[in-house]
Amino acid sequence: GVTGRSAKSISPFSSSPLSLGAAFFADPHPSSAAMGIYCCSYDLLRPVLFPFFAALLLVGSSLGRADSDFFDPTRVTQLSWRPRAFLYKRFLSYDECDHLMTLAKDKLEKSMVADNESGKSVMSEVRTSSGMFLEKRQDEVIARIEKRIAAWTFLPEENGESMQILHYELGEKYEPHFDYFHDQTNQQLGGHRVATVLMYLSNVQKGGETIFPNSEGKLSQLKNDTWSDCAKNGYAGITHYTTVDSYHFCTSLVSVPSFTIKHKVVWIFNLFCLSSLSLVVCAVKPEKGDALLFFSLHLDATTDPKSLHGSCPVIEGEKWSATKWIHVRSFDKPEKNRSSDACEDENVLCPQWAAAGECAKNPLYMVGSKDSLGFCRKSCNVCSL
Repeated sequence: GVTGRSAKSISPFSSSPLSLGAAFFADPHPSSAAMGIYCCSYDLLRPVLFPFFAALLLVGSSLGRADSDFFDPTRVTQLSWRPRAFLYKRFLSYDECDHLMTLAKDKLEKSMVADNESGKSVMSEVRTSSGMFLEKRQDEVIARIEKRIAAWTFLPEENGESMQILHYELGEKYEPHFDYFHDQTNQQLGGHRVATVLMYLSNVQKGGETIFPNSEGKLSQLKNDTWSDCAKNGYAGITHYTTVDSYHFCTSLVSVPSFTIKHKVVWIFNLFCLSSLSLVVCAVKPEKGDALLFFSLHLDATTDPKSLHGSCPVIEGEKWSATKWIHVRSFDKPEKNRSSDACEDENVLCPQWAAAGECAKNPLYMVGSKDSLGFCRKSCNVCSL
């Protein structure tokens, strides 16, 4: 079967205290304390250790190249601490970007979202892109990228889902959402998504920015006319309000009889002194080869509401991206004790997913491949009882 390698085994800095965080994920149910130790290590030691890593990268000419297994921390910029978000310039080479797009172009299907209650994949106007999943370590290029992701995040390869390729055409978008789960079903395999690596495979003439409407870094980011209105203002009705909307919103609140004079003064101050600032959100322009890493969980492993993010509508051109979701624990189902002769479903929702067409839309998970058994083989009718 297919087995993932730990981040420690592939990182050029395996003796680093940072890499020790990966050991906590060997426990199928890591505690909040364990998660905190890992996350604190990443956040607090990164500024100290990364310059040393950068010096190591200069020793060999192949280290840190966009097409190598390793990563170059000198290309990483901290975008925000709340949520924790980092931008890696030229994470992928242009050839790697083109390769991923080529693999996906004739296999795209309408993108779906997970229902918050049932966990089922459903169609929604919230997400209007097309996409498909690649197989883990499908070829040398994908294997190299997955190793590089593990080296950068210090999270084991086996904690990651299969890479998803997305294509956004004119006007298509993904409204603000969370990558962590609201239902219990999707947490059964791997737990919550702790981190997301979003790789941009193409340039976009205008629009298509990734936005974080709840980011605390939004006030420090200035944007000119090259940014779309979505990137400047966020999605209407999600988090932020225009000045007029703020006026009606605040006046309706201060008219409540229970509001004291102190409450009203605070609201008036917010309206006239802070309303213009609330229109600025943290956003990232898609540039071919760049990668965005952000965490969906706090240091204590609780969900981070500031990780709310979305993809602005494409105004000119098209947008291609690749997403790697990384979980708290291994996302690779153990192959031992699973026989190819056995016909069974590994998830209680397999019949519902199969009825929704997931056997064809997500065959790697549902049906499997020559190297790995699928998890819904019975419902997909690919084996006989």
